[in-house]
Amino acid sequence: MFRSAILTPLRLATGWGPNPRYLGWMGVAMLVLLRITIGWHFFSEGHQKWEQSDWDAKPFFQNARGPLANQFRQIVWDWDGSLRLDVERTKVHFATFRDRAVRAFGFSDAQKRQAQTNYAKSIEQLQWLIESNANDLEEYQLGRQRLADLEKDSRRGGVPSLAGQTETIRAELNAKIAPILREIDTLWASYEAAQNAVATREQMLGKNPLEMGVTRNQLIDTSVMNAYVPYFDMAVGLCLVLGLFTPIAALAAAGFLASVFLSQFPPDTGPGSSYQLIEGMACLVIAGSAAGRLAGLDFLIFSWIQKFLPRNAE
Repeated sequence: MFRSAILTPLRLATGWGPNPRYLGWMGVAMLVLLRITIGWHFFSEGHQKWEQSDWDAKPFFQNARGPLANQFRQIVWDWDGSLRLDVERTKVHFATFRDRAVRAFGFSDAQKRQAQTNYAKSIEQLQWLIESNANDLEEYQLGRQRLADLEKDSRRGGVPSLAGQTETIRAELNAKIAPILREIDTLWASYEAAQNAVATREQMLGKNPLEMGVTRNQLIDTSVMNAYVPYFDMAVGLCLVLGLFTPIAALAAAGFLASVFLSQFPPDTGPGSSYQLIEGMACLVIAGSAAGRLAGLDFLIFSWIQKFLPRNAE
């Protein structure tokens, strides 16, 4: 009894299993608990994003820092405003949406004329908006060029003072352009609503309002990611909770968390991106330990696969 009272705590302190290469019941239980906990975290985060109809990954990428900050910032849709400030490109985009509305709702000749009026009015408002803010836009473009020069210098020399100056200029430029871009966003939304409003109740029957969407200058940006990230999080979370295709789900989770960590590198000493690194490392442990076969659906799938393997195959 006395020996057990001494040896049991020591055994717990150094690992309960007889061999560290094999998991005992306690190791199995902790691994399953780790898998379920991380899975629930991913699922709950994804569900929260899904419930927020206006959830946007923009702040996450826009506030990135570290050596990869520029690459992350450029993932933001129209991060520099170049798409929304391009009148000719906007004309094409608005005209395409006008024609889509005509086909989708079957506009009459009178409705086609109204749709064209909406188009012409919106383009005129956009041109006026850009012309009335010409001085601010010119300063913005000059500031962007200065910012690009400073970023080259700070990368080349790694001078902290230049890095601080760069962030100050970026914040000033964002503050200068933000009101103009908000007005343009409002104009886009009003144009979309106006074209949908041309349709009668009968034409709208059984149909959803048309969404204009956005123009893009790259294949993947936040305008695409916003629609899929919540489902990605929930799918990864469910797979980890159920122990289904666990290595794939865990590696996907680790890659996602690695991107979060790199976007906020170097990590804060407090509650910053460090926990993403720790959780990402835990996902790698889950991926490499066949944790889905421990109280998970992967056990059933693996057992079925074994029926078709040669007897001497592992």
